[in-house]
Amino acid sequence: MTAPAWILTLDCEDRPGIVAAVSGFLAARDGFILDSQQYADLDSGRFFMRVEFKAVGEPFETAVLRGDFAPVAERFGFDWAMAESDRFPRILIAVSRGSHCLNDLLHRWKTGGLGVEIAGVVSNHDTLRDLTEWHGLPFVLLPEDKASQEAALLAEFARADADYLILARYMQILSPALADRLAGRCINIHHSFLPGFKGARPYHRAHARGVKLIGATAHFVTGDLDEGPIIEQAVERVDHRASVDDMIRIGRDIEAQVLARAVQWIGARRVFRNGNRTIVFR
Repeated sequence: MTAPAWILTLDCEDRPGIVAAVSGFLAARDGFILDSQQYADLDSGRFFMRVEFKAVGEPFETAVLRGDFAPVAERFGFDWAMAESDRFPRILIAVSRGSHCLNDLLHRWKTGGLGVEIAGVVSNHDTLRDLTEWHGLPFVLLPEDKASQEAALLAEFARADADYLILARYMQILSPALADRLAGRCINIHHSFLPGFKGARPYHRAHARGVKLIGATAHFVTGDLDEGPIIEQAVERVDHRASVDDMIRIGRDIEAQVLARAVQWIGARRVFRNGNRTIVFR
């Protein structure tokens, strides 16, 4: 069996001594660093760090480790978290009728390649119930009324004890109140290379403009439509021969890949919000 490991993530106002304090804390307890990444944003004056480590001897007690680290965190003003590396974040997936992103996430999860625990699927349509339940996951059909739909979604998010809501082509615009309620915990896949072609029917508008690159964007959801901090993007080259249907077909593949990478990075605790941007330690 693989020896247990822990992941420490933190961000704070940048100042000297942060790395030394963290590494010194681990060294004093015979902690062996497996991976360490840090970034100082000179524009915002913020420092970001992710450290994965294990014990040289007996495994640490997580509660004790957190308690011991708390004074260090307080001294530097860390916004921090520490968790076992095999304690995967729980996600709730929201979908509409499109199956490509959901199917990709479920396959990766079933084969152990996603790095999160899927708590269930919610939808405003019954179309993907069979696919979801075939994977042994609960499926909840949301009410049609917008207010009732969002209330039911929030209730299911709480019931599932989910850490993140993943909008895997959930073709509903979240209200600003719900977006604020889930700030930093809701991720969307947009079938466009943002900030271009925001909103509906981006492939049709891209085709009308004769674009040579199409893509997809995974981003945090905020109250401003398609304006949240970007986690991952990818593009594919097209030319004048590509029809709207060609672009949609190519775009679906890109969407699934981009969303999967964003979810994997969230699961590995590699994503940090930094104002309207993100820090992603790959």
